[in-house]
Order: sequence, then structure tokens, then C-alpha cells
Amino acid sequence: MKKVVILGERKAVLVDAPDPQPKDNWVVVKVHAAPMCTEYKQFIAGEPRDYLGHEAAGEVVEVAQPGRVRVGDRVVVMPTYPCGKCALCTAGDYIHCEHGYDFAAFAGSREGSATMAQYLLKPDWLLPPIPDGVSYEHASLAGCALGPTFGAFDTMGIGAFDSVLIAGAGPVGLGGIVNARFRGAYVIVAEPAPPRAARARALGATVIDPRDAGALDQIKDLTGGKGVDCAIDCSGVVPAERFCIDATRRKGRVAFVGENHHTPLPVDISPDMIRKGLTLFGSWHYNLNLFPQIMQVIQESPLIERLVSHVFPMHEIQQAFEVSASGEAAKVILAPWG
Repeated sequence: MKKVVILGERKAVLVDAPDPQPKDNWVVVKVHAAPMCTEYKQFIAGEPRDYLGHEAAGEVVEVAQPGRVRVGDRVVVMPTYPCGKCALCTAGDYIHCEHGYDFAAFAGSREGSATMAQYLLKPDWLLPPIPDGVSYEHASLAGCALGPTFGAFDTMGIGAFDSVLIAGAGPVGLGGIVNARFRGAYVIVAEPAPPRAARARALGATVIDPRDAGALDQIKDLTGGKGVDCAIDCSGVVPAERFCIDATRRKGRVAFVGENHHTPLPVDISPDMIRKGLTLFGSWHYNLNLFPQIMQVIQESPLIERLVSHVFPMHEIQQAFEVSASGEAAKVILAPWG
């Protein structure tokens, strides 16, 4: 099979790799749509990577034993390799599993663990079915395009009577607009970059520039002087995380889905948590039992088409990475067989 690798600074190519083989309840999926996510950061930094991607949609082509899927099934590929047996996994919160598989030890090599490839290997219970009439490209949006904010909004109980602030209008934040509007919420987006701000407006959000000195006053003006009911950070940038806390009303809710591994967020317990009464959530993905609901968003939202800005055949991976790294795209999807 062919797969994507990063060789160095802003250099990505296709290479040949062995096809993965099914084993036990792990099945081989032919990848038809592989969304690009944060891999562009390694592309820019020149960090060599041999196994890229964590979200996909495709077709089951090989099984080792009868199980939950059959050859020919169209499926969405859920991220990570959890144990499938612990309390978190059985409850649907597999993303938080602490006992995940060592892929190479189980499968004999790491080939098949990447989604930016023509084939991958996955446990059958992590392959929910794609409804009839939904394309592979749209189904793949059930990963990071819609998933993180969908899970956060479900946890926070976002509804039609809520105002929602979304910090960051990259692909995840744009998915947040789609999710929030599907729920009927009033959406405000904080985004300084003009191309991303324009995409947010096109999805029906009110957009402010968080760099403006009066940005918090603008939030108050838009929410009857209170602040938003809920906020979600999709940027992973500390000033944006802090802006979400400051812009949310008393007894409001704030969720964080943007990864931030390096810089601590200053939270002052008394004014932020005790006196203001905020509830803060960390949200990585969504419970697997909610998959039918996220598919309902994909099937029924009139905004879904706008979430995908580019589809590249995988052999154009260099250009695909350049576009993904530009900061001006929505979701970029690779077609491994194009």
C-alpha cells in the first residue's frame, strides 16, 4: 500500500508499506477519506513522521473472524486503540481509556496504525456504520471536524436558549459553529485571522477580534450585559483560553478542546471558580453512544458542505500539507485512491 510520511521541514511524500493483516477482531479498512488535522505542525517543524493521521472513513475489506462488521461495510474509523474492556470503554468513553493496546506488539508492526494510508487496521467495535446516502467525505467529519465540540456541547447541555462563544475558527472551531447552530444556540466567535473570521461569518456566527481592547465589552453588549452562557476554546492558546473564562457569565460553563501541552493557563480559584461559580470542562472527543446523533448533524445540517474546503488525491500530499498549514483552509481531506 501507499502511505504518507514526513521526511523533513515542509517535505512530505508517499512511500510503499506492507498491507496490514486482520487479526482476531481487528479488521482491515480500505481508507476512502482521511481528514488532515494537526499533522501540519510536524510538517512545518520538519519532524520526521512515519505514521500519520487518526481519523478516517472507509470500507471493511478483510476480517479474521465473524464479528461486528462484515466485508463491504462502510464505516467511520474512531481514534486511538483502547482496550475495549475497562469501565470507560464499555460506557462509550473509550477515548479516556488508560489500558490501550501496544499496536506493534499486538499486530507485529506499526503498519496499519496510520489513517493517511490506503489501508488501516482497527478493532471492529470502533467502526460505527455510515448511514446510506452519506458520502465518505462527509462521514469522516465525525472525527475531529465535529467530534470535539459535539462532545463538549453535549456535556455542557447546549440548547436553543444559550449563547455560545467559540475561541478559534480553525477546522475544529468551524465544526463548533455547525454543532452549536444545529442545537439552536446563538454563536459568537473570537478569531483574529481575517480568512478564518470570514469562514465563521459565512456559517452564521457573529465574529469579534479578541485583540481589540474592547472585546470583552463587545461580548457583554451582545449578551445583555451578562456574558455568554457557555464558551469553548478550540485554539489551545492561553490568551484565548483566558478570554473564554473572562467572557462567560456567572454560573456559566467553559470547555477546553484545543490541545495545549506547553503553557499553563492561569486560573484564579476565588474570582474565577468560587465567586463567579464557573464550571470548567476538559473534552477530548464524544461518547461512542452519541454517534447516531453526530450522524444526524451530518445528514441534516445545511452547513456541512462548508466544513470541507479541499479534497486532495493522496499523491498530492505536498500541496495538501501546504494548504493545511496555511491557516486559511477549513477541513482538508485526503483521498488515498484518487
